[in-house]
Amino acid sequence: MPPEAERSDQGKADRGRDAGGLGSTVARTVFAGYRLLTGIGAPLVRTYLRRRLTRGREDPFRIEERLGRTKLARPEGPLVWLHAASVGETVSLLPLIERLQREQPALSLLMTSGTVTSAKLMAERLPAGVIHQYVPVDLPGAVAGFLDHWRPALGIMVESEFWPNLIRSASQAGTELVLLNGRVSPASYRSWRRVRPLIAELLGHFSLVMARSPQDQAHLRDLGAGDTLCAGDLKAAAPPLSADPAALERLRAEIAGRPLWLAASTHSGEDEIVAQVHRMLTALHPSLLTLIVPRHPNRAEAIREILEAKQLTVAQRSRGEAITGDTDIYLADTMGEMGLWYHLANIVFVGGSLVPTGGHNLLEPAKLDCAVLTGPHTTNFSQMAEGMQAAGALCQVADEGELQKTLATLLADTGRRDALAATAAGYADRQADVLGRVMKALDPLLQKIPTA
Repeated sequence: MPPEAERSDQGKADRGRDAGGLGSTVARTVFAGYRLLTGIGAPLVRTYLRRRLTRGREDPFRIEERLGRTKLARPEGPLVWLHAASVGETVSLLPLIERLQREQPALSLLMTSGTVTSAKLMAERLPAGVIHQYVPVDLPGAVAGFLDHWRPALGIMVESEFWPNLIRSASQAGTELVLLNGRVSPASYRSWRRVRPLIAELLGHFSLVMARSPQDQAHLRDLGAGDTLCAGDLKAAAPPLSADPAALERLRAEIAGRPLWLAASTHSGEDEIVAQVHRMLTALHPSLLTLIVPRHPNRAEAIREILEAKQLTVAQRSRGEAITGDTDIYLADTMGEMGLWYHLANIVFVGGSLVPTGGHNLLEPAKLDCAVLTGPHTTNFSQMAEGMQAAGALCQVADEGELQKTLATLLADTGRRDALAATAAGYADRQADVLGRVMKALDPLLQKIPTA
């Protein structure tokens, strides 16, 4: 980087360190201790990684990437690094990556994430030329190896990935940092306020903070973020999820016109509710088919036991079992096929919301002409849920009884179901300009990157 850029980066880092006086001094001391402890504790972290490896939670062929080492050469020229934690966040970055590739062809793009499932999905969906790596664990040596090799000019981090060594080292190495789709749940906000000097020091290393909602923006400002704006939820910019046409046609043939509904991204405690609702609804719709897509497919066998204990007939996708006329529940326990289920069903309950998990993305089914239902726990997507509900694009149910009642109405009244789906699709369409706002905000930082 040219001297001017280095001075700018150092000034940014200094502002992050100096803001807050005594509090900032305490923060620097704490982070110095954290760096020392993570350095000393590196052997324990390596043991932890090996344990995760035996459980299938790390990639045996790419485990070195978690320690900041790679077999890939760095491309020549300036590089922009984008980081997201897992599947949902990585998918939300795809439209931005495609836009950057199209409008900034001189830049190389590096994508990092932390989970095996996200890496597999990115192998299928990242545009040609974009590099994927696992994010290094937050050890000083691993972070240094990663940054020394890739030397990103700009780093874009999604939502709330606040790894102290990674953030501070990247900033001090001259990487401009952006927090994109910044999210602070009410619980996190309460916790971080108790250690405000620490989070303020970390936020001070970001040149730009883009919050996903006005509430998140207010929380981030209060916690010490500097240049902050509300660009909207990046997940709204994602294109509709795709589906394999052959698989969709085959499943539609198996279903043969039966009434059906989908319980998507369910968590522990919700599958029992779904099973009970199904049993009650069959009094009105004897041929009803219920689809369950668990948020974590590794729960599938436990879910099957729950369903079969209630005398329900289950067909399980991972076992290759077909839907027959006797199937009560189709257990769709695979990764990367949510678009298939949203294309198949036109009534969708989005899980993680009847239990206090915080809910999941409500726009994904809305974009595919589904009538969308959710429970009361939507803190992870509160702005999205409130906006959809205000627009008449969402049915929010309080409990099992309301879920059953609402489903019964939508299954019986196709006109009402179609109207709700059309309203949801219209709402989703109106949110899609978030990507333009993000690009406009990024433009000054992108223009600063030397391309010659």
